[in-house]
Amino acid sequence: MADLKAAFEAAVANSKNLSERPDNGTLLKIYALYKQATAGDNAEKKPGFADMVGRAKWDAWNGFKGISNDEAMQQYIDLIESLS
Repeated sequence: MADLKAAFEAAVANSKNLSERPDNGTLLKIYALYKQATAGDNAEKKPGFADMVGRAKWDAWNGFKGISNDEAMQQYIDLIESLS
């Protein structure tokens, strides 16, 4: 568990130094996996129709509902490694 947490924290640091900016879909997946790994299932109220960015982030995070924190961390690590 400690190794996974350390690898996750390293991946978070690496995500800020990617050689090129990922596309919006990938950015949403990075955001959603980070939120799932750190906060668990999405329990926030869905943003209103006018907040398109907020809704996209909410939908992406909600798409990982039910995935354990450890699984979300591993998927996040794998995704960042594939982009590096």
